[in-house]
Amino acid sequence: MLLIVRYLQRLWLKSRGPAKTHGRFADDQDPPGASRDAGDAPASRPGPVGRSHGRWRSAASRGTLALLAHQTRYELLTARRNPRARFLIFIFPILLLVIFAGVFQGSTTVDGVHVKLSRYFVFGILTMAIVLASYANLVIAIATLRETGVLKRRRATPVAPAILIGAQAISAVVTVAIMTTLMLVIAKVLYGIGIAPGAIAAAACTATLGGLAFAAIGYAVSGVIGSPEAAQPIVQLTTMPLWFLSGVLISTQNLSGALRKIGEIFPVEHLAAGLHLASIHRTFASSISVTDLIVLALWGIAAAVLAAWRFSWLPSSATT
Repeated sequence: MLLIVRYLQRLWLKSRGPAKTHGRFADDQDPPGASRDAGDAPASRPGPVGRSHGRWRSAASRGTLALLAHQTRYELLTARRNPRARFLIFIFPILLLVIFAGVFQGSTTVDGVHVKLSRYFVFGILTMAIVLASYANLVIAIATLRETGVLKRRRATPVAPAILIGAQAISAVVTVAIMTTLMLVIAKVLYGIGIAPGAIAAAACTATLGGLAFAAIGYAVSGVIGSPEAAQPIVQLTTMPLWFLSGVLISTQNLSGALRKIGEIFPVEHLAAGLHLASIHRTFASSISVTDLIVLALWGIAAAVLAAWRFSWLPSSATT
């Protein structure tokens, strides 16, 4: 029966003639044997009433910034539809904050000021959320995209590499901004912890620079990962010890001098120190640490140079 239906369908299409089966519009076709001069080309059809042609222009035709915004929107949609990324970036830090703030009571010292542990954990776990959003998630995503051949296909498109890389970095910063806002709202609603407007501005500067620096570090680390399966263990290996050495989950005042010196080498400690500073001061000048910002910037620049040297768009199997 299926063969008979397909045969009748072919006969019906054949009876319609080439003028109706080829091309988008039947009146755009020439009769058999007719020739068309260059000046006899049919006029372009007007668009639907009420719709301007500019509305349907592609992002590439509107300029570099429009293309960058379009690619950034694509990266954000991809992250939003990824269950692993949603849990890693949003759900896990919030759960950790609720658990730590509910279990541990008491106070600690930040820059000579005694603060409750609940306030300390808000900005320590905010540091963790920034690192997870701009470093851990990016390392896993890039390693997976490269080894599955997606990066190779993207590189073959006319889109410039700077657009693709810049869109991922900007999407990481946007995610950091969303997560920072969410954490501050939760801190205010659940624990009554608020910070002054000047301190919010300082925390925003520190978080933005930290997000860009860790995104560059993510690109540098992803260049040495040979398989998607190795990405998650490498992320855990490079972040788990720093949660305890960099003032994220444990105050650096409780560490020995040697462990404190080791933690100061890495950028996580400087991001955490900058955010903790904003949690105890009110003005912008007193809530921002220029030294910590310089260290974050140096880490970001060094990682960007290393990423430019080591980064590959091809799967590791194609380069060995």
